[in-house]
Amino acid sequence: MSNDKAVRWLETASELDDWLASHNDTPLALDTEFERVNTFFPIPGLVQLGLGDDLRLVEPAVAETSEGFRNCLSDTQRPKLLYAMSEDLELFRQWLKLEPRYVLDLQLAAALAGLGFSVGYARMVENLFEVEVDKSATRSDWLARPLTDTQCRYALEDIRYLMPMHSRLRVLLESRELYQAWIEECDRFASELASQSEPENYYLRIRGGWQLSPRQQVVLKCLADWRETECRRRDRPRGRILADPVLIGIAERMPESKGALAAVSDVPPVVVRRYAEHILDCVERGASAPPNPDKIESPLTREEQGLFKQVKGLFRNVADAREVPVELLAPRRRIESFIRCRHADEGAVRFFREGWRGELLAPVLDDVTRVLSK
Repeated sequence: MSNDKAVRWLETASELDDWLASHNDTPLALDTEFERVNTFFPIPGLVQLGLGDDLRLVEPAVAETSEGFRNCLSDTQRPKLLYAMSEDLELFRQWLKLEPRYVLDLQLAAALAGLGFSVGYARMVENLFEVEVDKSATRSDWLARPLTDTQCRYALEDIRYLMPMHSRLRVLLESRELYQAWIEECDRFASELASQSEPENYYLRIRGGWQLSPRQQVVLKCLADWRETECRRRDRPRGRILADPVLIGIAERMPESKGALAAVSDVPPVVVRRYAEHILDCVERGASAPPNPDKIESPLTREEQGLFKQVKGLFRNVADAREVPVELLAPRRRIESFIRCRHADEGAVRFFREGWRGELLAPVLDDVTRVLSK
């Protein structure tokens, strides 16, 4: 691990292209800084890259125009090392309009290595290397220029330990025969993140929407679809257009006029003035459309909660024996879907029967089936 603390930049797209090409057989350590307070889309503030001990900073405008950088992100043969990668992948999806491939999340690696679930980067660096990372610049303004020396050094520290962390965790994972499981899990996680970003799926994530009738859920979907389009068009956060609880209130009341819309609880007058026509159109279309193929999942019934405890207990026994967090091996949401849809949704069952999970859980799956068949 290098002790070189110098701040070095790749200042042009061609310089970045050449730097990446000269180390094309080396995994790329990768991180980003961005802002997302008053906008729908994250705004890139800085890109941090590392090849071995060579750590560099890149302005977003340089990275954006670099063909080599885009190709590297899309390269299915070259590993990209990140830590807690979900927000970085969303940034690349929105900013560069691409899905990075062969991305390896070291936070997931640490979990599979038995070092804890969802542990932060600074804590993991401290645990593995007994080094305290300064996080004082975390909340600073990454869009302001020039960046301070403190910000630049903080940004480099965010990638400095990714390569040595990968080396350390790889040894641990291979000793537990879980290295390929990590590769598989990272690919699944990235694919799932991409599917969740589709605008037409957002309504399924609206808390409390399950209480609506099937017809009202169709209206809610129409409203959520419209809001996603408007948020993207105006680049404003969802809550700045209409908050989720207000969408539910409109779907529940299904207003047919401006006056009825204004009477819905917590609908601001400015929303009525600006969006009444669009909202009423959503209500009308939703009221006459066929039911949604996917309904918003409701909480488990009391009987299902009992099954949940039994199934999770069986999965926890495996997790404890292999020193893998049960939250990763058998996420709560997945167990709930398994219990609800076990007779109708092959995907809910397949999640636990295929790949590395299927191998680990094989000894208890017959027991799980017996529990769910009672």
